[in-house]
Amino acid sequence: MTKLGMAAGAAALLDLVLPEHCAGCDAPGRACCRSCLAAFGEPWSVAVGGPDEPTYALARHADVARTLVVAHKERGRRGLTRPLGRALAAAVPRLPAARRDAAGTWWLVPVPSRPSAARARGGSHVLALARACAAALSEAGTPAAVAPALRLDAGARDAVGLDRTQRSANLAGRLRIAPAGAPPPGVPVVLLDDVVTTGATLAAGRAALQQAGLEPRSALTLTAA
Repeated sequence: MTKLGMAAGAAALLDLVLPEHCAGCDAPGRACCRSCLAAFGEPWSVAVGGPDEPTYALARHADVARTLVVAHKERGRRGLTRPLGRALAAAVPRLPAARRDAAGTWWLVPVPSRPSAARARGGSHVLALARACAAALSEAGTPAAVAPALRLDAGARDAVGLDRTQRSANLAGRLRIAPAGAPPPGVPVVLLDDVVTTGATLAAGRAALQQAGLEPRSALTLTAA
């Protein structure tokens, strides 16, 4: 197991045996207090991609919002999955270009992690967020489904420090449709991720979904760098 995986596993174990403390401010009682969760507000348009690639975020990747996202992604604070998923769920119906399918269901497609990163973290953290988002939408009376329709091949490297051109080259031919996880053709979907930086990953995901006959109407992230 990698050092990252060991750290994430240790953090998850501590979440089980110790009283919860807010990952944002360390206040006792829950994984994320209401004050810190309020860092994620109304969805706002992020200037990545073209006019046909609407992308929205709930906060800048800074301060408390960044602390929470990093704690969930890199430090194994899985107690954050549900509150962060609820923040996404509150925003999905407010996305101007997004829509449900003919049966009234929201379809959510999580951006995949690199296989090695997912293994180190004990699973895809964005897939977990998407499931929590879908659960919150369903609890509010709006049907939602998670479609793990994208997969990232093992050849992709860590994108930290890469610009948009480098990220696009890194993903070329490596971000593909996972047929077993795809929804029916023609279904409108919302792409979900935790952070958008250059928009290259979302653009590659949109292209793959469009080639499969799907409609990636909007992309939504927790933060924008």
